[in-house]
Amino acid sequence: MSRSAHPAGPRHGDVLPEGHFTAPPADLNALDPRVWAQTVARTGEGAVAVGGLDVRALAEEFGTPAYVLDEADFRARCRAWRDAFGQDADVFYAGKAFLSRAVVRWLHEEGLNLDVCSGGELATALAAGMPPERIALHGNNKSTEEIARAVEVGVGRIVLDSFQEIARVAHVARALGRRQPVQIRVTVGVEAHTHEFIATAHEDQKFGLALAGGQAAEAVRRVLGLESLELTGIHSHIGSQIFDMAGFEVSARRVVGLLTEVRDEHGVELPEIDLGGGLGIAYTPEDDPREPHEIAKALGDIVTRECEAAGLAVPRLSVEPGRAIVGPTAFTLYEVGTLKELEGLRTYVSVDGGMSDNIRTALYDAEYTVALVSRSSEAEPMLSRVVGKHCESGDIVVRDAFLPADLAPGDLLAVPATGAYCRSMASNYNHALRPPVVAVRDGRAREIVRRETEEDLLRLDVG
Repeated sequence: MSRSAHPAGPRHGDVLPEGHFTAPPADLNALDPRVWAQTVARTGEGAVAVGGLDVRALAEEFGTPAYVLDEADFRARCRAWRDAFGQDADVFYAGKAFLSRAVVRWLHEEGLNLDVCSGGELATALAAGMPPERIALHGNNKSTEEIARAVEVGVGRIVLDSFQEIARVAHVARALGRRQPVQIRVTVGVEAHTHEFIATAHEDQKFGLALAGGQAAEAVRRVLGLESLELTGIHSHIGSQIFDMAGFEVSARRVVGLLTEVRDEHGVELPEIDLGGGLGIAYTPEDDPREPHEIAKALGDIVTRECEAAGLAVPRLSVEPGRAIVGPTAFTLYEVGTLKELEGLRTYVSVDGGMSDNIRTALYDAEYTVALVSRSSEAEPMLSRVVGKHCESGDIVVRDAFLPADLAPGDLLAVPATGAYCRSMASNYNHALRPPVVAVRDGRAREIVRRETEEDLLRLDVG
């Protein structure tokens, strides 16, 4: 698969026919390092271990389904992004991918900033001790209460998303006697080649103020006229699960064009530019994501080239990786419940989770891979569809995969690359209990988000 292919959803022009699948892998026991977390490996007994711990022991202690997160891998990816961009740029982890107090502490310790987009995410960040000046608040419809808390604690930036929000943030900041740093989110007319529901920079969508028609320029004029707001820069985000840098090049050119317009009309050179996130990861062995140092060099070169051409000082660059950091660091551990063979088609393998812990397959037609992890097997490959236990025909975890033909109830399966948007988007559909997040490091495991209980479920039901 080329870098311009995007498995977050159907690939538009080259959608494969229903039922299409590739040839089985040469070795069903192999674990491709492009897809699995760094410390994942098979033991001499054939089972899989992560962080030095056998998944069978993890299943016995914490139950299934469970999200298992490789803490060492997470921290290493934080450092890779921080080191790639260096001291002259800012890396904001996108908390929407997955957020907990433990994750916030790891980010703080590894020197990353944090992007939040709700009052709950802000509360989590503050509860875990993230310095407010290293927090950015996003969102297309922030409440007055959310804005007030952000301004009051002193978040480093609020990203403005509408004309109404400009007035709202200015009013709150003035009432609190603060001058709030802000950026303006602009839509630059670039649609990343990805699933239509997660492409966010074309004009016909809910985010940002369009360059086309002068919306963004008018937003700049309004913010510069308000004493309680300090305009520090322009923000752009063009989509998700992106492998090709061409979209960022067009986006940067258009954002720099706006910076030039601001200088020429208002005599102000804005000091920051944020190109957002959306960088892709490997969900399957065919995916080919870029490394952080490649991304940093490409984005830095793009911005520098465009600014030099426009005669602008090069602004401080920000990026917002979320999925690219946490996505590869976790897998979801399931137990097989039933198998149902459909002769001439495939075998349906039902596990004890499903769309309540991973909605992405149903929502985006997302592609995943899966492996038998409680043992190795020399059996023949069996075309399988891994499905959940919910009362929904679309409850699919992995649409097509090869598993050993001797697969049986009680075996453990793992689906890699589920660190992003799985626990964050998890639900209680069918009153399912959301799984725990188990962090593993150096032979030790602990819940950083515990499993829900029936008491948790019923506590909100006031009867």
